Amino acid sequence: MNFKSYLNDYKQIVRLGLPIVVGQAGMIVVGFADNIMVGRYTTEALSSASFVNNVFNMASLACMGFSYGITPLVGAMFGRGEEHRIGSIMRNAVLINVIYTLLVTLLMGLLYLNLDRLGQPAELMPLIRPYYLLYLCGLLPMALYNVWAQCSYGMKGTKMPMWIILAANLLNVCGNYLLIYGNYGFPELGLFGAGLATFIARITSALLIIFIFLTHRKYALLREGFRYSRLKGSSLSLIGRTSLPVSLQLFFETAAFSGAAVFVGWIGAVELAAFQVMVIIGTLGFCFYYSLGAATSVLVANAAGTSNRAAMRRIGFAGYHLTLLLAFCASLAFVVAGRYLIVLFTRDAAVVSMCMTLIMPLLCYQLGDATQINFANALRGNSRVMPMLWIAFVSYMLVGIPSSYLFGFTLGGGIVGIFYSFSVSLFLAGTLFFVYFMNYTRKRE
Repeated sequence: MNFKSYLNDYKQIVRLGLPIVVGQAGMIVVGFADNIMVGRYTTEALSSASFVNNVFNMASLACMGFSYGITPLVGAMFGRGEEHRIGSIMRNAVLINVIYTLLVTLLMGLLYLNLDRLGQPAELMPLIRPYYLLYLCGLLPMALYNVWAQCSYGMKGTKMPMWIILAANLLNVCGNYLLIYGNYGFPELGLFGAGLATFIARITSALLIIFIFLTHRKYALLREGFRYSRLKGSSLSLIGRTSLPVSLQLFFETAAFSGAAVFVGWIGAVELAAFQVMVIIGTLGFCFYYSLGAATSVLVANAAGTSNRAAMRRIGFAGYHLTLLLAFCASLAFVVAGRYLIVLFTRDAAVVSMCMTLIMPLLCYQLGDATQINFANALRGNSRVMPMLWIAFVSYMLVGIPSSYLFGFTLGGGIVGIFYSFSVSLFLAGTLFFVYFMNYTRKRE
């Protein structure tokens, strides 16, 4: 295939992905603002935020991943012009996502009771515990937002969720300014204030997106199907089969990073603060790759609705070309502006020095990250999600976590070795996702 055969796919991916990119860029800004404000408050607050954020990434992405199973189902129906059926599938999706999120919340609550057994610095525990509880309370509203956002993505409506997340992010930043430092007469709550601002923003985003679906005339057919349909075991089973493997895939991937955060906490508070700074900077790449991956998934789902394997493969590679371009741009940004980005978060010379040693391993895993995100989303678009489960388990649990311990402690690499270990799991996952996607989209007689 030549460039012209991909041109239309490039345009569609960019058109669908751009609003998601803007929303993700807003999330990056908020992530930067959160950590800059917390890091400027105290290094202890930044270290505590690092631990909680990385532990909760497992829960957050597990719940987010469970909502991803909706997108190919809605996308296939939308591609066939069966909009009247979308409301019915969404009624079932809301129920099963709420149940799943409550189970995750219960598990994270049990983990809270055992935080003192994870070997983190004792002086950080008074900051970690209340911040952890706020994140725990925010899981359900975050999950509700994701359910409706994925439905909108499946219907090629990426702008509305973008505006909601930008508004919520602005609210979060303002809340941080008022509640972390106690500006304009508000109480000075430090790290707890940052958590409270995030909790308020998550509730707001969930309420806004549900209100729009309940009132806007664009979703009249969906509301009718949602209101008059019944819960069906077959629909719940279908959603569960497409959602659970994606959720577990993201859980396993995040568990590798969360496990690494726990390992870094064993080394010291300075290393934990540096880990958080570099993980947040690394989201510059991840969030952009994810945005194009989400758009690729929607278009693959539309093609899957008509069983067009050639189109699925072409769209998957068009998304990969664009994602590779973003990976190059992100890597260039890390090289050119790495130190300037680091000093935004902290003025602690020890933390800055530690972060500078992590730029090279951060660069090393960008290609692997871009590859695994693109082809995982391409597989999700055609509902081939079961292979994603075993690929993620092998890559991140059987290889990723042991590699972090091996590189960090057995080989004496410390935090630098732990960061280099991410390349191992991400490249392995990317290669396996690519191979399976190629096999599935092979032309069949």
